[in-house]
Amino acid sequence: MQLFYNPDINSALNEFSFDKEESKHIVKVLRKKEGDILHVTNGLGFLFHTEIILASDKKCTVTITKTETQHPSGFYLHLAVAPTKMNDRFEWFLEKATEIGVHEITPIICDHSERKIIKTERFDKIIQSAMKQSLQFYLPKLNEPIALKDFIKQHHEGHLFIAHCEETDKKLLKEVIIPNEKYTILIGPEGDFSEKEIDLALKNKYMAVSLGNTRLRTETAAVVACHSIVFTNE
Repeated sequence: MQLFYNPDINSALNEFSFDKEESKHIVKVLRKKEGDILHVTNGLGFLFHTEIILASDKKCTVTITKTETQHPSGFYLHLAVAPTKMNDRFEWFLEKATEIGVHEITPIICDHSERKIIKTERFDKIIQSAMKQSLQFYLPKLNEPIALKDFIKQHHEGHLFIAHCEETDKKLLKEVIIPNEKYTILIGPEGDFSEKEIDLALKNKYMAVSLGNTRLRTETAAVVACHSIVFTNE
Protein backbone atom coordinates (compact mmCIF):
# COMPACT_ATOMS: atom_id res chain seq x y z
CA MET A 1 0.00 0.00 0.00
CA GLN A 2 1.24 3.47 -0.91
CA LEU A 3 0.20 5.98 1.74
CA PHE A 4 -0.43 9.69 1.11
CA TYR A 5 -0.54 12.36 3.81
CA ASN A 6 -2.72 15.45 3.88
CA PRO A 7 -3.69 17.19 7.13
CA ASP A 8 -6.83 18.73 5.59
CA ILE A 9 -8.75 15.57 4.73
CA ASN A 10 -11.32 14.54 7.36
CA SER A 11 -14.21 12.17 7.97
CA ALA A 12 -16.86 14.86 7.40
CA LEU A 13 -16.00 15.08 3.69
CA ASN A 14 -17.35 13.05 0.78
CA GLU A 15 -14.88 14.47 -1.74
CA PHE A 16 -11.43 15.97 -1.37
CA SER A 17 -9.10 17.89 -3.70
CA PHE A 18 -5.32 17.95 -3.39
CA ASP A 19 -3.43 21.20 -3.87
CA LYS A 20 -1.63 21.96 -7.12
CA GLU A 21 1.78 20.65 -6.00
CA GLU A 22 0.50 17.30 -4.77
CA SER A 23 -1.94 16.98 -7.68
CA LYS A 24 0.94 17.36 -10.11
CA HIS A 25 2.92 14.68 -8.25
CA ILE A 26 -0.02 12.27 -8.26
CA VAL A 27 -0.97 12.75 -11.91
CA LYS A 28 2.30 13.60 -13.67
CA VAL A 29 4.88 11.71 -11.60
CA LEU A 30 2.89 8.73 -10.33
CA ARG A 31 0.69 8.68 -13.46
CA LYS A 32 -2.50 8.09 -11.51
CA LYS A 33 -5.78 8.35 -13.44
CA GLU A 34 -9.54 8.34 -12.88
CA GLY A 35 -10.65 5.18 -11.11
CA ASP A 36 -7.32 4.60 -9.34
CA ILE A 37 -7.38 4.06 -5.58
CA LEU A 38 -5.41 6.30 -3.18
CA HIS A 39 -4.92 5.65 0.53
CA VAL A 40 -4.67 8.89 2.50
CA THR A 41 -4.10 9.70 6.17
CA ASN A 42 -4.42 13.02 7.98
CA GLY A 43 -1.93 11.97 10.65
CA LEU A 44 -4.67 11.84 13.30
CA GLY A 45 -5.30 8.10 13.21
CA PHE A 46 -7.55 8.00 10.13
CA LEU A 47 -7.04 6.03 6.93
CA PHE A 48 -9.18 7.15 4.00
CA HIS A 49 -9.76 4.85 1.03
CA THR A 50 -10.37 7.14 -1.92
CA GLU A 51 -10.99 6.87 -5.67
CA ILE A 52 -9.82 9.47 -8.16
CA ILE A 53 -12.73 11.11 -9.97
CA LEU A 54 -10.74 13.96 -11.57
CA ALA A 55 -7.09 13.33 -12.52
CA SER A 56 -6.02 16.92 -13.15
CA ASP A 57 -2.45 17.98 -12.44
CA LYS A 58 -3.86 21.26 -11.14
CA LYS A 59 -6.60 19.83 -8.92
CA CYS A 60 -6.72 16.08 -8.37
CA THR A 61 -10.06 15.22 -6.80
CA VAL A 62 -11.03 12.01 -5.03
CA THR A 63 -14.19 10.60 -3.49
CA ILE A 64 -13.89 8.97 -0.09
CA THR A 65 -15.19 5.39 -0.30
CA LYS A 66 -14.21 4.07 3.13
CA THR A 67 -12.79 5.40 6.40
CA GLU A 68 -10.82 3.42 8.97
CA THR A 69 -9.46 4.51 12.33
CA GLN A 70 -6.39 3.28 14.18
CA HIS A 71 -6.55 3.16 17.96
CA PRO A 72 -3.82 5.21 19.65
CA SER A 73 -1.14 3.28 21.49
CA GLY A 74 -1.55 2.75 25.22
CA PHE A 75 1.65 4.65 26.00
CA TYR A 76 3.09 8.04 25.06
CA LEU A 77 6.76 8.75 24.33
CA HIS A 78 8.22 12.24 24.21
CA LEU A 79 11.90 12.46 23.21
CA ALA A 80 13.75 15.69 23.94
CA VAL A 81 16.98 15.51 21.96
CA ALA A 82 19.84 17.95 21.43
CA PRO A 83 20.37 18.57 17.68
CA THR A 84 23.63 17.15 16.37
CA LYS A 85 26.40 19.20 14.80
CA MET A 86 25.82 17.45 11.47
CA ASN A 87 22.24 18.00 10.41
CA ASP A 88 21.95 14.70 8.53
CA ARG A 89 22.52 12.71 11.73
CA PHE A 90 19.59 14.41 13.46
CA GLU A 91 17.46 13.84 10.38
CA TRP A 92 18.38 10.14 10.53
CA PHE A 93 17.17 10.04 14.13
CA LEU A 94 13.87 11.73 13.18
CA GLU A 95 13.28 9.19 10.43
CA LYS A 96 14.08 6.12 12.53
CA ALA A 97 12.25 7.27 15.66
CA THR A 98 9.14 7.95 13.58
CA GLU A 99 9.35 4.50 12.00
CA ILE A 100 9.72 2.89 15.44
CA GLY A 101 6.80 4.77 16.98
CA VAL A 102 7.72 7.98 18.83
CA HIS A 103 4.82 10.33 19.61
CA GLU A 104 6.48 13.68 20.23
CA ILE A 105 9.92 15.21 19.63
CA THR A 106 11.44 18.41 21.00
CA PRO A 107 14.89 19.70 19.98
CA ILE A 108 16.60 20.98 23.14
CA ILE A 109 19.43 23.51 23.30
CA CYS A 110 22.00 22.58 25.94
CA ASP A 111 25.16 24.09 27.43
CA HIS A 112 27.37 21.92 25.18
CA SER A 113 25.22 22.15 22.05
CA GLU A 114 27.22 22.86 18.91
CA ARG A 115 24.09 23.61 16.90
CA LYS A 116 21.83 26.24 18.43
CA ILE A 117 19.89 27.47 15.40
CA ILE A 118 17.45 24.89 14.09
CA LYS A 119 15.02 25.16 11.19
CA THR A 120 12.21 22.63 11.57
CA GLU A 121 10.59 22.93 8.12
CA ARG A 122 12.74 20.16 6.62
CA PHE A 123 12.36 18.10 9.79
CA ASP A 124 8.57 18.14 9.32
CA LYS A 125 8.91 16.71 5.82
CA ILE A 126 11.23 13.94 7.01
CA ILE A 127 8.78 12.91 9.73
CA GLN A 128 5.88 12.94 7.27
CA SER A 129 7.82 10.80 4.82
CA ALA A 130 8.82 8.30 7.54
CA MET A 131 5.23 8.06 8.75
CA LYS A 132 4.04 7.25 5.22
CA GLN A 133 6.85 4.77 4.58
CA SER A 134 6.12 2.87 7.79
CA LEU A 135 2.34 2.90 7.12
CA GLN A 136 1.41 4.69 10.31
CA PHE A 137 -1.65 6.92 10.66
CA TYR A 138 -0.47 9.14 13.52
CA LEU A 139 2.01 11.91 12.73
CA PRO A 140 4.49 12.54 15.57
CA LYS A 141 4.36 16.04 16.99
CA LEU A 142 7.49 18.11 16.34
CA ASN A 143 7.95 21.08 18.66
CA GLU A 144 10.02 24.20 18.19
CA PRO A 145 13.52 24.19 19.77
CA ILE A 146 13.69 25.17 23.42
CA ALA A 147 16.42 25.69 26.01
CA LEU A 148 16.85 22.60 28.20
CA LYS A 149 16.27 24.52 31.44
CA ASP A 150 12.95 25.82 30.12
CA PHE A 151 11.92 22.37 28.91
CA ILE A 152 12.61 20.83 32.32
CA LYS A 153 10.51 23.49 34.04
CA GLN A 154 7.57 22.80 31.73
CA HIS A 155 7.51 18.99 31.77
CA HIS A 156 6.63 17.24 35.01
CA GLU A 157 4.10 14.58 33.96
CA GLY A 158 4.67 10.86 33.59
CA HIS A 159 8.00 9.07 33.97
CA LEU A 160 10.91 11.47 33.52
CA PHE A 161 14.33 10.19 32.44
CA ILE A 162 17.68 11.76 31.60
CA ALA A 163 20.27 9.63 29.79
CA HIS A 164 23.79 10.91 30.38
CA CYS A 165 27.36 9.58 30.36
CA GLU A 166 28.59 10.70 33.79
CA GLU A 167 29.83 7.95 36.14
CA THR A 168 27.06 8.32 38.68
CA ASP A 169 24.32 6.11 40.04
CA LYS A 170 22.03 5.24 37.12
CA LYS A 171 19.39 2.65 36.40
CA LEU A 172 19.18 0.70 33.15
CA LEU A 173 16.29 2.19 31.18
CA LYS A 174 14.92 -1.24 30.24
CA GLU A 175 14.64 -2.15 33.92
CA VAL A 176 12.57 0.87 35.00
CA ILE A 177 10.04 1.06 32.17
CA ILE A 178 6.47 0.53 33.33
CA PRO A 179 4.23 -0.42 30.37
CA ASN A 180 1.35 1.76 29.19
CA GLU A 181 2.53 4.98 30.77
CA LYS A 182 3.74 8.39 29.63
CA TYR A 183 7.52 8.88 29.28
CA THR A 184 9.80 11.85 28.67
CA ILE A 185 13.46 11.11 27.91
CA LEU A 186 16.25 13.70 27.68
CA ILE A 187 19.13 12.93 25.28
CA GLY A 188 22.09 15.32 25.33
CA PRO A 189 24.50 16.69 22.73
CA GLU A 190 27.84 15.24 21.59
CA GLY A 191 29.55 16.77 24.62
CA ASP A 192 26.88 15.35 26.94
CA PHE A 193 24.86 17.34 29.45
CA SER A 194 26.76 19.64 31.78
CA GLU A 195 26.87 18.82 35.49
CA LYS A 196 24.61 21.81 36.13
CA GLU A 197 22.02 20.47 33.67
CA ILE A 198 22.11 17.00 35.20
CA ASP A 199 21.64 18.46 38.67
CA LEU A 200 18.72 20.57 37.46
CA ALA A 201 17.02 17.54 35.93
CA LEU A 202 17.50 15.43 39.06
CA LYS A 203 16.10 18.21 41.25
CA ASN A 204 13.02 18.24 38.99
CA LYS A 205 12.31 14.52 39.50
CA TYR A 206 14.09 13.19 36.41
CA MET A 207 15.68 9.78 36.91
CA ALA A 208 19.21 9.19 35.58
CA VAL A 209 19.28 6.18 33.26
CA SER A 210 21.79 4.21 31.23
CA LEU A 211 21.13 2.88 27.73
CA GLY A 212 23.81 0.19 27.93
CA ASN A 213 27.52 -0.43 28.43
CA THR A 214 28.80 1.46 25.38
CA ARG A 215 29.04 5.20 24.77
CA LEU A 216 26.52 6.13 22.09
CA ARG A 217 26.27 9.05 19.71
CA THR A 218 23.35 11.40 20.33
CA GLU A 219 21.24 10.11 17.46
CA THR A 220 22.00 6.46 18.30
CA ALA A 221 21.12 6.98 21.96
CA ALA A 222 17.81 8.56 21.00
CA VAL A 223 16.90 5.65 18.71
CA VAL A 224 17.91 3.07 21.34
CA ALA A 225 15.79 4.84 23.96
CA CYS A 226 12.85 5.00 21.54
CA HIS A 227 13.11 1.31 20.68
CA SER A 228 13.42 0.31 24.34
CA ILE A 229 10.16 2.09 25.22
CA VAL A 230 8.21 0.88 22.19
CA PHE A 231 9.46 -2.72 22.45
CA THR A 232 8.52 -2.92 26.13
CA ASN A 233 5.02 -1.68 25.30
CA GLU A 234 4.33 -4.14 22.48
